[in-house]
Amino acid sequence: MPPVTDGTAQGIVDPPAQSDRIVTLDILRGIALFGMILVHFHQRMEIPTDGVEDLVGYAIWMGVESKSWATFAFLFGAGFAILMKKTEARGLEVVPLFLRRMLALAIFGLIVQLLLGFRVLLEYAFWGIPLLLVRNWSTRALLVLALLAAAARPAYTLLHDDRKEYAAQWRASEAAEESGTFTEAVKARATLVKSQYVTPKVFLPDSNLVLFIAGLLAIRFGVFNNPKRHKRLILAIMGFGLASWFGEWILFPKLHINTSFGIIRDQWLAFTYIGAVTLLLAYWPEWKRLLSISGIAGRMALTNYVLQAAILSVLATGYGFGVKVRPYHELPLAIVLFLILALLSAVWLSRFSAGPLERLWRRFTYYRRESVSPAADAFTAPT
Repeated sequence: MPPVTDGTAQGIVDPPAQSDRIVTLDILRGIALFGMILVHFHQRMEIPTDGVEDLVGYAIWMGVESKSWATFAFLFGAGFAILMKKTEARGLEVVPLFLRRMLALAIFGLIVQLLLGFRVLLEYAFWGIPLLLVRNWSTRALLVLALLAAAARPAYTLLHDDRKEYAAQWRASEAAEESGTFTEAVKARATLVKSQYVTPKVFLPDSNLVLFIAGLLAIRFGVFNNPKRHKRLILAIMGFGLASWFGEWILFPKLHINTSFGIIRDQWLAFTYIGAVTLLLAYWPEWKRLLSISGIAGRMALTNYVLQAAILSVLATGYGFGVKVRPYHELPLAIVLFLILALLSAVWLSRFSAGPLERLWRRFTYYRRESVSPAADAFTAPT
């Protein structure tokens, strides 16, 4: 299977006060985190196989891979909208606060990508800035921007296809991780980062901005505050997500359609997953208790993402333990790692209201020393 970028990965923003938390968003973050862990086992540790066993990896590729990242990007946009509301309500200056926040995120992202090889937060920091500029646009204007953002890179690729060059650099980075030293891997990753960000193409928006806008609009319309009221809208978007997945995987190949300019893509299946979980929790509230372990892990999404990245990097790389697993083992191993992270989260959150990286991020954002007490630190957990 071709390499894919690890482009969407967090959705972490300051939440409302603890009593005002949107539990659905915590649970969605936890589910997306689990999906991402499963994908990383598949990408980094899978032993190539043939026959029936290969269907496991194929199912992860088709049903989970880009959808978990898309869910995090959607949640980033939702968290951004909540942060803006809270910041303005507290009478704080939005622009300098958010710019500090994105600077901190960029620093986190660069460290994670260079040291661990996971392309995550840097893109969020980059495309979070345009989101700040358009946050007060009308819904119609935002939808038009989302369409243009979806089509920008596919249109560019038709004119200047640099995918082979990028794939070669990606393979060089993977080769350094497989057989090189840690220093060689960092150098290869630095070359990859340069190819990604020191190029005019970096200013072309991609699906991240589309998903950020979708999350922002979901909060603007109160979708998560009253899902039953927005049931028709949620079902329509779920249908669009499923139809897009079907179109890219099944219909377009049969019709020999090479591109839909990003408007129809399998990644939008994330909307179907998000809508299904949202309606499930709205109509059967007992599922909030059953999925509470996911919510606990989701409250520390940034910390847990970096932890799983560090663990898998040590386990999978050649300069680490070089562990490889069969496809059949990926799901149970992902469950075990997720449960470990959820347990660590529960222990930490029994004392604090946010994960350690979330607290550090908040302190950088607000540029002042924060109390470590749960009451004073209530704004640091992801929403």
